Amino acid sequence: MTTDNRISGPTRRNRAAAAAALVAATALLAGCGSSGKGSDDNPLTGGDKPSAGTVVVGSNNFAESILLADIYGEALKAKGIKVSYKPNIGSRETTYRVLKSGDISVLPEYNGALLAYLDPKATPKTAEETTKAIEAKLDPALTLLKPSAAEDKDSVTVNAATADKLKLTDQSSIADLKGAAKDLVIGASPEFQTRHQGLVGLKDVYGLEFKSFKALDAGGPLTQTALKKNDVQVADIFSTDPIIAKEKFVVLQDPENLFGFENVQPLVRKGALTKEGAAALDAVSAKLDTATLLDLDTQVQNQHKDPLDVAQAWLKSAGLS
Repeated sequence: MTTDNRISGPTRRNRAAAAAALVAATALLAGCGSSGKGSDDNPLTGGDKPSAGTVVVGSNNFAESILLADIYGEALKAKGIKVSYKPNIGSRETTYRVLKSGDISVLPEYNGALLAYLDPKATPKTAEETTKAIEAKLDPALTLLKPSAAEDKDSVTVNAATADKLKLTDQSSIADLKGAAKDLVIGASPEFQTRHQGLVGLKDVYGLEFKSFKALDAGGPLTQTALKKNDVQVADIFSTDPIIAKEKFVVLQDPENLFGFENVQPLVRKGALTKEGAAALDAVSAKLDTATLLDLDTQVQNQHKDPLDVAQAWLKSAGLS
């Protein structure tokens, strides 16, 4: 196997927990503010530079992004491409800048969320329209590869006690919170406060104004624990997270499509991949669907398997390694 500079041993096995700690520390230092697009902050500045010809695969600071980065990186390695990893970089506000700067080459993205970051006013009706709208706003140094059928959306999710109290089911709408929101605490990543696919859109689209907002992490352990313990009654939980079924959380319907399309799609720097490398990631997208992603997430998050091992096993089963 090609060597890389991946975190090794027990430290690597706890990358998702490290990401949660990183976000919590960031929240304490920066309050509830979001990183601005114009900021020059780069958490990779001063780090070791990859050797020539190395594809650097980065990830955002949550477990599924780390898993997807492992899948992309190992698929590239299977084609003999030299790969290094930069996991747990941060939120999209950070990783988009890092990709533009050239410190990473490939990043797993979600097309709808990326478009909301680039153009909050965009309202595409299909995944294809989403891709076209992204390409119109994308930095000229970057490009998208083919999207997968797999989707993982932000969601407005309530815990079992709140669902019971408000008589909410998985057929209920986000709009059904309108009368109760003033008495509810919502928890999410700090960036959720200022995103259209967050508190801004929940107010503009659904008329929701919550009692308060609690800055936690990006759908990770902090958010999940707070919702389970009723420290928050509402939270942004990713729709493929296995904890939803385990804890009997209720995901509310989004009839106004605030959270849009969220197909998993590789975002890459132009020139960073050979044609063979791009084809390898397109082959991953062709095989990856939502049911598969949920199964892989369950292995990592519930069964506590190493995401690298899960990635390698799936690629082998799918005939991609």
